[in-house]
Amino acid sequence: MKKITLAALVGMTMVAAPLPAQASTASADAPGLCYPALKYNEADDKVDRPAKGGNAVLGLDLEYIPKGFTYGEANTQRFKKAWEYSYRWSDDRDDVDPKHRSLWVRVVCWSGAQTVNDLKKLPVALGRFTGAKNTTIAGRERLIREGDGALGHGRMVGWVEEPGIVVTVMASKPLVKQLNKIVEGVTAP
Repeated sequence: MKKITLAALVGMTMVAAPLPAQASTASADAPGLCYPALKYNEADDKVDRPAKGGNAVLGLDLEYIPKGFTYGEANTQRFKKAWEYSYRWSDDRDDVDPKHRSLWVRVVCWSGAQTVNDLKKLPVALGRFTGAKNTTIAGRERLIREGDGALGHGRMVGWVEEPGIVVTVMASKPLVKQLNKIVEGVTAP
């Protein structure tokens, strides 16, 4: 495998890896959010102090990130039918503290994502949209659900950025009032 450095993804060294057949949504001629598949190099597994800014998630720009985060972490996971990469901003409070501030932005590459309602079948371990409700934010249809024990307190919003590409944003309770502003500012340039 050939090592490449992607400054857009928090300056970590990444290793190009083949996509699972079910997750391919772009060609070499038209790279998108899900091409090439990236495998996190565990040698680079570290916490960013301070947290990275609005370009921490490869292929996405975040216009608005609330203040008060002390660290951030990137993560990549593969599943049988999909793969995901994400960045989580957080403060130093305990996860169960109701004042804990956390923001998790994720891209899921899954060929089964054609409409927003497909998110209810998202083949991932955490951050599923079972029991989610449809809503409109910034003129786009999205799914929204309350956080659960595995994700912590707060609210999660998800949408199909383009067929095969899902974007999700999870904000802890202290950030829920800002969630619409955060989601409105997420763009895939």
